[in-house]
Amino acid sequence: MDKFTTLTSSIVPLPIENVDTDQIIPARFLKATDREGFANNLFADWRYNKDGSPKADFVLNNPVYSGKILVAGKNFGSGSSREHAAWAIADYGFKVVVSSFFADIHKNNELNNGVLPVTVTENFLAEIFDSVKNNPKITLTVDLENQKITNNATGRFEIFEISTYKKECFLNGFDDIDYLLNRKDLIEKFELERKRHD
Repeated sequence: MDKFTTLTSSIVPLPIENVDTDQIIPARFLKATDREGFANNLFADWRYNKDGSPKADFVLNNPVYSGKILVAGKNFGSGSSREHAAWAIADYGFKVVVSSFFADIHKNNELNNGVLPVTVTENFLAEIFDSVKNNPKITLTVDLENQKITNNATGRFEIFEISTYKKECFLNGFDDIDYLLNRKDLIEKFELERKRHD
């Protein structure tokens, strides 16, 4: 994984509540086992017509909006536990997803795939949507070290929660295996101590 410390980016707004994993990546695309190529099918049923042409009114097809931060409505990632949904979000290039509520399994899948889920209050989320409606080029700053997200259009910020373990992984660019390998000396020392006391 890439290291994540601070990100300032414009945003892609998706002010829709209860976005489930079948909407994020429809089931017909789940046969692939490689994480590459899922970006093309992110939100496929909302993004494309039946003939494969892009729907002009969907946000991912609107050149006005771009960035590495997806801002979604309440209850993002509900439904099935498919990890492919997180793969598609990551493969598209999103580094952060902001919502006022995430389904637990999807939230963990994002964390395990290098996407930082940031939970904010409903009022703060509404303010972000209002800000981007007034100016599509507004930016958010996500400061992981201080667990702080700032709406740069208003200067308002909130503090978000993340487990100490996952925070360390993101700051250092570790996946779960990297984290363990980084603690190899401590693990070996523990094993030696345990053997001495057996």
